[in-house]
This record gives sequence, C-alpha cells and structure tokens, in this order.
Amino acid sequence: QVQLVESGGGLVQPGGSLRLSCAASGSIFGLNVMGWYRQAPGKRRELVATISGGITNYADSVTGRLVISRDNAKNTVDLQMNSLQPEDTAVYYCRLQLRTISRQWNDYWGQGTQVTVSS
Repeated sequence: QVQLVESGGGLVQPGGSLRLSCAASGSIFGLNVMGWYRQAPGKRRELVATISGGITNYADSVTGRLVISRDNAKNTVDLQMNSLQPEDTAVYYCRLQLRTISRQWNDYWGQGTQVTVSS
C-alpha cells in the first residue's frame, strides 16, 4: 500500500516563499512520476510540476518561480515556491504515478496541504 504525506503549507504574504514536502511510503520501485498539483476554490485541479528520471515539467504560470526536486533514496519530492502571489492560493496535492510490472499505471494522491497567499 502506497501512502503520500504532504507538509509545509501555510499562510504567506505576497512575494514570500514556502517549501512543500511529500514523503511516499510503501512498495515503490520501477518507473514512476512524482508531481504537485493544486486546486483553487471553484476551479479544477491543475498540474503545477512533475519530475521523473531527472526531467522536470512545469505549468507556464509557475515557471521561474517554483522548483520541483526529489530524493530518490528517500522517496520524497519537494516544491520550493518563491515570489508567491495571491493566485497561487490553493490546496496543493502530491501525486505519484507508478508503473506496474504489467505496464499499467497506478495513481496515488496525498491528502493535500493548504497554501494561502495574502497580506
């Protein structure tokens, strides 16, 4: 059973920084993709950034401000968020996509952590 636990959310002023962390536990091996998604009130969940095999992918709205990184040995993925703006306010979710031996993809989500950017 795979579990994801996020931490690091909170309240920050515009222009400030936060760092989110996600720790994955359980049977994790083989090809996988870890990432961060967010959902603002009244909006659909959207991709923020993903990382796999050292390759990163970012939403246009966060490029240059947010940086995703991972520690494969610890099965953790972090999101360093700089120059935060009110429009970054959302619940941030960690996601793990794990390819099985039968080459199907299993999808796991964390419980979410609230990020609020406000003065």
